[in-house]
Amino acid sequence: MKKFLKVFGVAALLVAVSSAASAAGEKIGLVVSTQNNPFFVTLKEGAVKKANELGYELIVLDSQNDPSKELGNVEDLLVKGVDVLLINPTDSDAVVSSVRAANRSKIPVVTLDRAANGGKVVSHVASDNVLGGEVAGNYIVEKLGGKGKVVELEGIPGTTAARDRGEGFNKAIVGKLDVVAKQAADFDRTKGLTVMENILQAQPEINAVFAHNDEMALGALKAIESSGRKNVIVVGFDATDDAVAAVKDGKLSATVAQKPAEIGAIGVEVADKIIKKQPVQENVPVALELIK
Repeated sequence: MKKFLKVFGVAALLVAVSSAASAAGEKIGLVVSTQNNPFFVTLKEGAVKKANELGYELIVLDSQNDPSKELGNVEDLLVKGVDVLLINPTDSDAVVSSVRAANRSKIPVVTLDRAANGGKVVSHVASDNVLGGEVAGNYIVEKLGGKGKVVELEGIPGTTAARDRGEGFNKAIVGKLDVVAKQAADFDRTKGLTVMENILQAQPEINAVFAHNDEMALGALKAIESSGRKNVIVVGFDATDDAVAAVKDGKLSATVAQKPAEIGAIGVEVADKIIKKQPVQENVPVALELIK
């Protein structure tokens, strides 16, 4: 599998896919929350590949996890005259301004992975994050024999992914496991490391960690290894290359596998249907699996 390149200090990532559709003036815009996370790099690549197959010009912009940058990216795409806007929100609340800007310009909006908490969205393409959290929780309950102390590392507050994964996880463990710490680490590996270090200092006994994404899980894993603690189960979410490798090496216990390339590809397929004035589903689910 190819390595992902992290992009630092780039004002905006612009990918233009030349195609026959561009001659017809049909363009799809894709605003991605960040390209410093392998999951969203893969999502973008899936969208680019599908746009090539279907013959659309795809313009991709990177919001760098900044809601104000996200709004600026959307405004840029509206000026460029895209026919459909695909957006992977930085934040489910903050993205509402961007969605409404597209609504005012009468450009259909499709959200990817994270939903928007306002504005008119034609379709939402995502895995069932509640089910994914539940799968992770059930796995930990099974591994611990139905009792133990667990830490939950939460994603960016306000995102549907963080909310739904946490909801599913807590639904699975209620009355079985004791959550001794729950703290946001913003889907970030470095923050996951720092937060987990602090939790380890405060909690003398931890049996398992559920992180809302693999980046935080890998950060937590490093903190646990550095602390010398043994036999702590760590479960992530997203099945990034690094996480899958860590599972194969016996370091990470498991990761819930979303299919980011499929989310990106299906997003473009939905946009294609919208452009062709075909009916689309309000919610388009993408399958999950547990890699352990």
